Amino acid sequence: MFVAPFATLLLVFLLLPMVYAFKLSLYRSTLVQGEVFAAFDNYRQAFADPEFRSGVLRVLVFGLVQTPVMIGLALVLALLVDGVSSRFARMLRLAAFVPYAVPVVIGTLMWGFLYSQNTGPFRFTGIDFVAGDTVLASLGNLVVWQWTGYNMIVLYAALQGVPREIYESARIDGAGAVQVALRIKAPMISAALVLCTVFTIVGTLQFFTEPLILQPLNPGAITNSYTPNVYAYNQAFSYQQYNYSAAISFLLGAVVFVGSYIFLFATRKRSSLR
Repeated sequence: MFVAPFATLLLVFLLLPMVYAFKLSLYRSTLVQGEVFAAFDNYRQAFADPEFRSGVLRVLVFGLVQTPVMIGLALVLALLVDGVSSRFARMLRLAAFVPYAVPVVIGTLMWGFLYSQNTGPFRFTGIDFVAGDTVLASLGNLVVWQWTGYNMIVLYAALQGVPREIYESARIDGAGAVQVALRIKAPMISAALVLCTVFTIVGTLQFFTEPLILQPLNPGAITNSYTPNVYAYNQAFSYQQYNYSAAISFLLGAVVFVGSYIFLFATRKRSSLR
């Protein structure tokens, strides 16, 4: 009885739409015959689609750079907050978490104004932050700003569960603050670090809102196939290719699942996750 509301929402808003989308991905719309069964033709088309492959490669490169940077910053902030027991720690915790409280759309629009070559404060640097060779780094900066505070809170909460007696024993043995942070605190929260990394990998591969909103600033750099999700969105709502869009979405889901599983499998011993 208690889980019935959650189970109902899960069924109505996740499982049934997924089943319907998978059914769509197995059909193809034609002018003469209408919807015809195509089996896995849409999936084969996606595998051979250079725009889809380039979008997947782009988010993989983005994730390989952005994920360690964000998790590293979150860990440093969590260690700093955990090591300071004063009003400054509470202020730092709040300041780091505030960007996560800002809706993604609002935060992206705000950074769009900051990146603008007409009104943005960075225009005096002479750098075009939405040019083809810099826009990926600009998007990475936006994502790090938005999500570092969330990961910091998760890691800080994990640090609160570490017994303080361990720190006292290390200090008696002559360990300094840096040694305690790197050799005791960080290893003790390895499970939380792995979970934050997995969530970041999943979010990175589903990259959608930020490039879509910043696209009007430079459509030539942020194309309609810039990320797999943007590509699927445009296939469905710009070109009415709903079947192909559904196939792309399921392929992206498979990439997310495989990538997350590989990372969990590779870190299962060190993180104690099974």
